Amino acid sequence: MQAVNDVAASFPTTSRNRVKRLRERGSYDHAAVFAVLDAGLLCHVAYTFDGQPYCTPTIHWREGDWIYWHGSSASRMLRQLRGGTPACLTVSHLDGLVLARTGFNHSANYRSAMCFGTARIVDDPEEKMKALAGVVDRFYPGRSETLRPISAQEAKATTVIGMRIEEASAKVRAKGVGDDEEDYGHPVWAGVIPVRMVIGAAEPCPRILPGIERPENLAGYAEGERLDAALTHAQRVYEGEA
Repeated sequence: MQAVNDVAASFPTTSRNRVKRLRERGSYDHAAVFAVLDAGLLCHVAYTFDGQPYCTPTIHWREGDWIYWHGSSASRMLRQLRGGTPACLTVSHLDGLVLARTGFNHSANYRSAMCFGTARIVDDPEEKMKALAGVVDRFYPGRSETLRPISAQEAKATTVIGMRIEEASAKVRAKGVGDDEEDYGHPVWAGVIPVRMVIGAAEPCPRILPGIERPENLAGYAEGERLDAALTHAQRVYEGEA
């Protein structure tokens, strides 16, 4: 699976990914979509099997315009991906609560991305092992080389799914209250309450060996830092851009 990382390009606009409501918030640029994906750790993947829809939360990681996730090899649902199936993967971030002067104008500040493609199981052993290292190194660059190598049983127990992003769109709201002009004189508090996910203090394992210090490549995960910023920086390091 050849990854392409052309951040100057855009995804085609089709009936699947076209932003229909508040179109001014939408973007089809690779850079806009990748920024939302890279700032997140958790995605939701939707498929339909035998007429039944499923939506699975899972960890994702990106390499160029390929996006990967994994699951248990015992999953009957995932085994059906061997021949490929259409999938929709979404990532979203809540950035603020917007309180207006009417219930209708209450909103939220957010970033979201919706990606479409054909999800397939990664069967090639070399590619699968690279992907299993990628799920660690994408978030903690260089860490896989310091770990106990993955065993054959562990690799067998894990299914890796890959999907080239064929169509995608990003949608962002990042502004204040949008009340109707005649409502600004209504006597009630209005404004934005920012929402952030921040990193807490590290809690070392009590059985860590003497002399083992926290490595430098975890510096981005400092107490009080925003998680989305740390994840975005890690992606740039992973891609060799930082």
